[in-house]
Amino acid sequence: MLSPQLILPIADELVLDLFAGGGGASTGIEQAIGRHVDVAINHDPEAVSLHQANHPQTLHLVSDVFEVDPVAVADGRPIGLLWASPDCTFHSKARGGKPFRDRKGANKRRALAGVVVRWARAVRPRVICLENVEEFQQWGPLDADGKPCPRRAGDSFRRWVSQLRNAGYEVDWRELRACDYGAPTIRKRLYLIARCDGLPIAWPTPTHGAPDSLPVRGRKLKPWRTAAECIDWSLPCPSIFERKRPLAEATCRRIAAGIMRYVVNAADPFIVPITHTTAGDRAHSINDPLRTVTTAKGGEFTLVAPTLIQTGYGEREGQAPRAPGLDKPLGTVVAGGQKHALVAAFLAKHYTGVVGSDLRESIGTITAVDHHSLVTAELGGDHRAEVRAFLCAYYGSDRDGQAMRDPMRTIPTHDRFGLVTVEGRQYEITDIGLRMLQPRELYRAQGFPDSFAIDKGADGRTLAKTAQVRMCGNSVSPPVARALVAANFAAEQAWRQTA
Repeated sequence: MLSPQLILPIADELVLDLFAGGGGASTGIEQAIGRHVDVAINHDPEAVSLHQANHPQTLHLVSDVFEVDPVAVADGRPIGLLWASPDCTFHSKARGGKPFRDRKGANKRRALAGVVVRWARAVRPRVICLENVEEFQQWGPLDADGKPCPRRAGDSFRRWVSQLRNAGYEVDWRELRACDYGAPTIRKRLYLIARCDGLPIAWPTPTHGAPDSLPVRGRKLKPWRTAAECIDWSLPCPSIFERKRPLAEATCRRIAAGIMRYVVNAADPFIVPITHTTAGDRAHSINDPLRTVTTAKGGEFTLVAPTLIQTGYGEREGQAPRAPGLDKPLGTVVAGGQKHALVAAFLAKHYTGVVGSDLRESIGTITAVDHHSLVTAELGGDHRAEVRAFLCAYYGSDRDGQAMRDPMRTIPTHDRFGLVTVEGRQYEITDIGLRMLQPRELYRAQGFPDSFAIDKGADGRTLAKTAQVRMCGNSVSPPVARALVAANFAAEQAWRQTA
C-alpha cells in the first residue's frame, strides 16, 4: 500500500477508476505504476469511504457514474488510463435466470457500460480497461417477460464494441482467471482492453498454473496458490454437534462428502497446528515435518485435517455435493453473502483392538494410557460416536441423509467411517467443526494484501461484516488488474515521464 502523505500531481496523464466494491482495481493499478490513482468514482458512500481509507491520495467522488461529467473531471488534463467495472448484477448467471420485474430499471443498469463510450468520446482516454462477468458478452435486450431474449443475445454487446471502434479505439477482450496471475481464487471474469494511441493491445502472460501441468513441472510457471494459505487457523471451529439449530440437509451432505474425500480417503490430508499459530505457519502437508503437539489444559487434539465446502447454491440433479477442498484456489467470492465454510476434522490416535462401547452400555476399565479416551463421546468430552453416525447417515448406503434432531442410527465399525491413516498411523475422527470464512480470509483469496483495511472507512466508522463481504465479492482481483495495467499502460507511462 502507498504511504498516506500527499504528493504533487506531477504525472502528465490522469489515471481514473470507476471502481466497484472494495477497489481492487485501484490496488492493482497502484502496484503496477507505483503511484496513486488520481480519481475514483462510485455511488456507494460506504464503498467510497473504504476506498478512501486505503487510497488517501486519491480524489474521491460519491456519484452515480451516469451523472458524472467526464470533461469536468479531466479539467483539461489528458487521461492516460480509465478503468471501469460496471455493475455485473444484471448480467451474471448467479441470478439463476429470474426475470427482471422492473424492465426499465434493469435495462438502465445493464447499459452501465455505455458510460465508457461516453468517456471515450468526451475525453478520449489513451487506454481503457473494463472488467465484468463472462455473461456480459451476451448482453442483449429483454423480452416481454423481463428475461434476456435468447434470439438477440449479444446484440447490445456487439453494438457497444462497435461504438468504441467508431470512436477510434482498437478493442479486444478475453476471459481471464485470477488464479493464473497469483491470486488464490479461481474467479474468472471478462476483461476488455481498448486503446486509441496506435500501440498494440497486450495480454499478460500467466504466472501460475495447475500444479500437475507441464509448465509448472518444468518450473516455467509457479503452481496455483491454494485456499489453505488464506485461512486463519487460530480461529475456533465450533462443533457441528453442539449447534442450537440443526444444519441444512444439503450442508450436511457437503460436510460428509468433504470429510470422506479430503480426510478419510485422502492420501495426503492437510495437517494444521491447533495452538501457537503464526501468520507464516498455517497449513502444511503431511510430507512436511509435523509441528510440535502440545498438551494444553483442557485437552488438545493431535491433528486437524480441514477441508472447504460451499454452503450456498444447491446442487443440480445428479451433481456431487459442493466440497472443493483446500489444495486448490478458492471458488469465486460473491457479493450476495458468505458461501465458503471451513470444515475441520479433529483427529486423535486410534489404537488397534479398541473397538469402543455402545453408548447404552457400561464402559470398560479405564487404564492409565490415553487409548481409552476413544471409547465414548461422553468420556473424552468429544463426539466420536456422533461423527461415525453422521458419516454413515450422509455418506453411507442411506443417501437420503439423517437430520441431527432424529434418533441416532446404528454406529458402523467399518474403518472408512472415521479412521484416517497418517504416515502409517491410524487416527480416528473425534469431532467435526464448521465455521464460515471470515472477511479477511476472503480478501486474501481475492488477492488483496493483508495491509488492506477492510473493517473501517476513512471516517472511522466500522463496516458491518455483510458490507465487507459484499465489497469483496464486487471487487476486482488486484493481481489481474496489476498484470493488465503493467502490460498495457505502465511501461508507456514510465517512458513518457522520462522522455
